[in-house]
Amino acid sequence: MGTRHLLALFLILLVLGFEVQGSEVTQQEGTSPTLLAQMQESLFVYWDTAKAAAQSLYKKTYLPSMDEKIRDMYGKSTAAVSTYAGIFTDQVLHLLKGEE
Repeated sequence: MGTRHLLALFLILLVLGFEVQGSEVTQQEGTSPTLLAQMQESLFVYWDTAKAAAQSLYKKTYLPSMDEKIRDMYGKSTAAVSTYAGIFTDQVLHLLKGEE
């Protein structure tokens, strides 16, 4: 989903929120919640369901040896990236400053 789609969705939800807040309809206690509240609640329910499904899948497929390998690879790759980033930074600074 591109940033244009996210921006359009955000603007639509924003307009709907202001539309719901701006209506002068008096509501009595016990009436149905607003459209925005219903949408938020359904999105939270979907999010919680997806999160629970992902967590259960992770717990089912968890392998300690694979986790250890991934952590080791992450440590080595971040060390290499930080080394090359330092070299690149030194080269750029030297290029910008020149020899003094």
